[in-house]
Amino acid sequence: MIVPVILAGGQGTRLWPMSRAARPKQFLPLIGSDSLFQQTLLRVADATRYAAPVIVTNADYRFLVAEQAQEAGVALSGVLLEPVARNTAAAIAAAAFFVRDSVGEDAIIHVLSSDHAITADENYWWSVDTAAAAASAGRLVTFGITPTGPETGYGYIEAGDATAHGVHAVKRFVEKPNLEAAEAMLAAGGYFWNSGMFMLGVASFLAELKALEPEIHAAARDAVGKARSDLDFVRLDETAFATSPNISVDYAVFEKTALVSLVPVTYAWSDLGSWDAVWKISAKDASANVAPTNATLTNTHNSLVVSETAHVALDGLDDVAVIVSEDAIFVGRLSEAQRVGAIVKTLRADRATVGITEIHKTAYRPWGGYASILSGDRFQVKRLFVKPGKRLSLQKHHHRSEHWVVVRGTAEVTLDGNVTTLAENESIYLPLGCIHRLANPGKILLELIEVQTGSYLGEDDIIRIEDEFGRA
Repeated sequence: MIVPVILAGGQGTRLWPMSRAARPKQFLPLIGSDSLFQQTLLRVADATRYAAPVIVTNADYRFLVAEQAQEAGVALSGVLLEPVARNTAAAIAAAAFFVRDSVGEDAIIHVLSSDHAITADENYWWSVDTAAAAASAGRLVTFGITPTGPETGYGYIEAGDATAHGVHAVKRFVEKPNLEAAEAMLAAGGYFWNSGMFMLGVASFLAELKALEPEIHAAARDAVGKARSDLDFVRLDETAFATSPNISVDYAVFEKTALVSLVPVTYAWSDLGSWDAVWKISAKDASANVAPTNATLTNTHNSLVVSETAHVALDGLDDVAVIVSEDAIFVGRLSEAQRVGAIVKTLRADRATVGITEIHKTAYRPWGGYASILSGDRFQVKRLFVKPGKRLSLQKHHHRSEHWVVVRGTAEVTLDGNVTTLAENESIYLPLGCIHRLANPGKILLELIEVQTGSYLGEDDIIRIEDEFGRA
């Protein structure tokens, strides 16, 4: 059995404004109806090949991970929460120790990113089985993607001689090159994109890590050893984990070890790191445009339009990306979409715009979520949605009162110990300081309009008394 280890902590800033810190690209349905994370889960759902996966993420995404795994119907063997960001070496090391302790040191882990788009054809499964065989023999295997062009957004790996069927030695790793260097490597042949996916024997990997980067080894070991359970999650010990050097597993292990092997692969793969990557992998019309919804394009070519809200009309343009979220719009050259990351840095540096890089207008919670509709001096209007069978915390507010109007579904409202059931078009008033709770006892989504009034309307004016998500 192979234990999948899925890394799900990245923020995907180059896919702004859709991808933001609160809900990054791996949790968005950029290609198809499932999110990239769910697509990754479904690729490892074959119980004849894989054990239940281990997820490494941060605390902010824990409920997104649990919710999307449940929606995909994939059971998880563990969700490890990183207390601080320490790059892929520490993350993979913590997962390796967790698997060693829960499965055994003879286990093999398949390390996967949660935000890659992959066509899992027969070539894909051949590469998995080939890499697993090499890992069983003690090799630390990385997957190299056969280049389809001189990409400057990926690192490269130069392959050496074949050492076994489908497995090669590694000559060197190459940093993300400029265009001239990328073209030269493609012309020379023998170079592959560094996919960031690995197949590792737990014992072999941890032994090499201890020899090459003992600080990371010790930090991850102690972080797992001192971890504590929180609902269905495992919180790694912050003090221990924070002592790890902040470096990638390539720098820590793969560029130094004599055990590295490469499995070259030819299946369709993209890390969807920018909007032009989304365009390349998506179905296009006769003018090479990608505009799945909310768009009308005339005399326009080689362009991408993604809109969550307004209908976009383009005329007479070429090589354009138009991305419309609920509260922000990006327009730029599709061929220069890598520059979005720099734009996000500029937005983050300004107090007036930092918010639109961090949170969406619609905020998602484990019970559902809410969207701000209108706000002003001493009032705010929101749309709340609660999933069937879910309920919010039992809570109170010091500075605001609320009025709820049910527009869809059935609401169960607890108000100072009394329980009331509201149907569509019914409402209830929640005075300042009352102890209240909202629940959805029905089988369909509950939607409400919430009107808040008071001297302070911030989200931190919540005193949780009881909470099934461990936030009280």
